[in-house]
Amino acid sequence: MNNWNIDSWRSRQAKHIPVYPDQGKLKEVENTLKDFPPLVFAGEVRSLKNSLSEVADGNAFLLQGGDCAESFSEFHADNIRDTFRVILQMAVILTSGTKLPIIKVGRMAGQFAKPRSNPSEINNGQKLPSYAGDIINGIEFDANKRKPEPSRMLTAYSQAASTLNLLRAFADGGYADLRHVQSWNMGFVKSGPQGERYRYLAEEIQKSLHFMDALGISSENTPQLRTVQYYTSHEALLLPFEEALTRVDSTSGMIYNTSAHFLWIGDRTRFIDSAHVEFCRGIQNPLGIKCGPSSDPDELVKIIDILNPMNESGKITLITRFGNGSVEKFLPKLIRKITEEGKNVIWSCDPMHGNTMKSNSGKKTRKFENILGEVKSNIDIHKSEGSHAGGIHLEMTGQNVTECIGGLDDISDSDLNDRYHTHCDPRLNANQAIEMAFLIADQLSNTP
Repeated sequence: MNNWNIDSWRSRQAKHIPVYPDQGKLKEVENTLKDFPPLVFAGEVRSLKNSLSEVADGNAFLLQGGDCAESFSEFHADNIRDTFRVILQMAVILTSGTKLPIIKVGRMAGQFAKPRSNPSEINNGQKLPSYAGDIINGIEFDANKRKPEPSRMLTAYSQAASTLNLLRAFADGGYADLRHVQSWNMGFVKSGPQGERYRYLAEEIQKSLHFMDALGISSENTPQLRTVQYYTSHEALLLPFEEALTRVDSTSGMIYNTSAHFLWIGDRTRFIDSAHVEFCRGIQNPLGIKCGPSSDPDELVKIIDILNPMNESGKITLITRFGNGSVEKFLPKLIRKITEEGKNVIWSCDPMHGNTMKSNSGKKTRKFENILGEVKSNIDIHKSEGSHAGGIHLEMTGQNVTECIGGLDDISDSDLNDRYHTHCDPRLNANQAIEMAFLIADQLSNTP
């Protein structure tokens, strides 16, 4: 690759990467990580890219969801299981609406770093570095905890490895068996209209499975009925960590980042001379590019050319995040430019980040109606432009949190304090995520 090597990003403009006070310790941690086993494998990455190529062709749909920022303190098997289960439920619902295979990618096992709008914050007259994710510093407003600490990368690796181990067990060990679709019901679907719809859908699947059993087709002899393909993703933000986990595949000789199957470049680090663009252009992983109101269509084309010079299918996913009410202003011209240039991309919608607001109680939140509004606008615009609304990208959790306002549970501003647990941005809870899946499925099913 032209003038690229694994550390060439270090000569470029590297935004949102901390300056570590102890450079010697940073180098020691990086060298330790370089000797650790890969978290994901090249063959898995290639499998995802092949599946994403189907999305690009309009023959599949990308479901990407999970934590805003994974935290060390909330690392529990139950939390991992519940988020995995909700994504399975959402996939079943979306399949029923789209009649397409659903490619399931979690924001899990690595989403430990977050770019921040301000590098510092002030509390009671004290100014400290902003919290940038558990892989970098601590959330506690304490001078020592807010110092970037390299050893946190080792903890992040350990938790990511354990999370992946559990996810693989769930995906391959029978938990995802369609025969158990009824047991995926959690408390949030036991009542109400969406619960009834989910139960009806589950019953129809069970009827189909009973019919297939009668024909001799079962999960015992058909692995596709008891296993799922499940992939992981995170923002490629902390480049010392990403570099340390980038390896040469022994079978192909190609370079892969082994911290996740899918990486994306954030809205704040997406520019031509970015260290993050430079790093990502050298790896074979599928890549996402966040596109907000600041996205310039001409510059975006240049970035796509840098990251995907061969215009490979399944390589690039454009994740748009404009905010409800602004989609019509930005998305059509972006679609037209990308189409005119003949770029092979997947269009995915992130309806979360453009709809963040401060509640009356002072907490960061998002309104369910605004999130849904952005999704609907995206689907309508893609329909009118003749492009494929190929994916959804959600910050969500399997837990019953109260962080986003609205939905069938009618969470209000005053409810936010009940179970507000996020370490950074507000997430859809399990019930809201299921409801969102039904509403997206309805919208897509009405789209030719």
